[in-house]
Amino acid sequence: MQNQPENQPEAGLAAGPQTHFRTATAEDVPALVALIESAYRGDSSRRGWTTEADLLEGQRTDPEGVADVVNGADSRMLLAFRDGKLLGCCQLERRAEGVAYFGMFAVDPAQQGGGLGRTLLAEAERAAVVDWGSGEMHMTVIRQREDLIAWYVRRGYARTGRMTPFPYGDERFGLPQRADLEFELLVKPLAKP
Repeated sequence: MQNQPENQPEAGLAAGPQTHFRTATAEDVPALVALIESAYRGDSSRRGWTTEADLLEGQRTDPEGVADVVNGADSRMLLAFRDGKLLGCCQLERRAEGVAYFGMFAVDPAQQGGGLGRTLLAEAERAAVVDWGSGEMHMTVIRQREDLIAWYVRRGYARTGRMTPFPYGDERFGLPQRADLEFELLVKPLAKP
């Protein structure tokens, strides 16, 4: 996927009439950190339904973490714009054996529930297949986020029951408000377009 000006769609995109995508550059890092934080932490996140504010306080990410994704050889941040405004993003990472990883998914809280997240997820899946030949998408979701997991299940992701512990003690990932947090692996087979 080549970088395009934010108002220009890339060729072959399966986007809505006003949704445009491009891959993030280093200049996008501050805006991405702000978007991700607004979708998951603090009072601003409570305007949307993806908030983790009741489970975690503190930061969701930091400029270094986002820059690592933007600059990684096997990763990218996919950005979604409407009317020239950044409204959504997600991380894609190429992993071994045809697997892509989906993470850092954020939609502006004021735009949640309007289909932008669904459109961005579909574009991420398409890009993983077309650009990397991925046959499967993986993601991890905090298992206590039943509403969010149900949203992914409706989009074809399967719960695996495979859990990994939350990184307690590492404040880069937030300050847990409960002692039982863990991540569940969700998996979806990807079909060639």
